[in-house]
Amino acid sequence: MNLPNKLTLIRIILVPFFIATLLIDFPHHFIVALILFAVASITDCLDGKIARKNNLVTDLGKFLDPLADKILVMSALVCFVALGLNDCIIVIIALFREFTITSVRLMAASKGKVVAANIFGKIKTVTQIIAVIAIFVLQYALELINMGIIPLSNDIYNLLSSLFFIIGEVLLWISTFFVILSGIIYVFENKEFIIGK
Repeated sequence: MNLPNKLTLIRIILVPFFIATLLIDFPHHFIVALILFAVASITDCLDGKIARKNNLVTDLGKFLDPLADKILVMSALVCFVALGLNDCIIVIIALFREFTITSVRLMAASKGKVVAANIFGKIKTVTQIIAVIAIFVLQYALELINMGIIPLSNDIYNLLSSLFFIIGEVLLWISTFFVILSGIIYVFENKEFIIGK
């Protein structure tokens, strides 16, 4: 197994630790989850660059890289729903898109073709990662206020909590726009695998 694929596997392996730090309530858990998420996201940038630069692109990498992205981002979105930080509709739309794309990939694979992610899929992933990281930062700020490290009144805390939730939702809905757009483009570009031509 080459280095880019190892980096992709590291991203997948980090996911359970990321989920645990996000869902288990302990001091500074949002910043720990953010660090794990950021490290996993960095491997996403590195694996593709290394693979292309050193001519190490493989069918396994084409399969694992988007799968690792989906596992990481969807884990964050589902955990956000559990924590009350995200609208479940956003997760449903993302899941619908991912199942659709996976189905297209399976149909292509049955015809001996490996379909890699396109640029719109990458834009979708980047906007999702930006939204997730922003939510971590905002929630960590609220955690610091709760811990008394940032001294603010309850009224200000409640105002910030509502404002931060709205900011997070706006960022997630922007990423959801790209979820929908990239899904439509992906299906259109690979329609021959769907209609059987």
